[in-house]
Amino acid sequence: MENIQKLLEHNKKWASQIESEMPGFFDRLSHQQKPQYLWIGCSDSRVPANQITGLLPGEIFVHRNISNLVINTDINLLSVLQYAVDILKVEHIIVCGHYGCGGVEAAVRGHVRGVLDHWLNHIRDIIPSDHPLDLNEICELNVKHQVENLANNVIVHDAWDRKQKLLIHGWVYSLENGIIKDLLISKGPEFSPSLRR
Repeated sequence: MENIQKLLEHNKKWASQIESEMPGFFDRLSHQQKPQYLWIGCSDSRVPANQITGLLPGEIFVHRNISNLVINTDINLLSVLQYAVDILKVEHIIVCGHYGCGGVEAAVRGHVRGVLDHWLNHIRDIIPSDHPLDLNEICELNVKHQVENLANNVIVHDAWDRKQKLLIHGWVYSLENGIIKDLLISKGPEFSPSLRR
């Protein structure tokens, strides 16, 4: 219980500090949510979206799962995606993986069982058998594949059909230096003539 109590104490200090630095912040935050970004990232506790992008609460809408997968039958992800695109009108969807991802490593090494093993099959399916890749390359390949999944999602296509401003980006975060690498694989009508209508 002592460890849990520390979290509550840290929260009070954090809230007090924010309010001191930006008076009225929580009052404004409680009345609106207008993020421009949807972040689809890994559940890894070392990759907090707000902190590594330097954004405040309310500035980024976040969905996290093991290995930042975009599975078009995952009702949780689809609900988040639809809310972000249709209700919040986010302008950017960022899929962010990270080097040293435990989920990617577990998929490659095959040392997990149960539901997690089933989940990680989505990574195993994209690993090419013709030439070996190191784990960092698989992390990047995974992000690229998830960006493609988003670009083929009906919620995203409906937004593009109605000319809603919406771009998809693929990034990878380094735990070693804290830097995000843009994989330069952005998707949207601006990037693809076939999506322009």
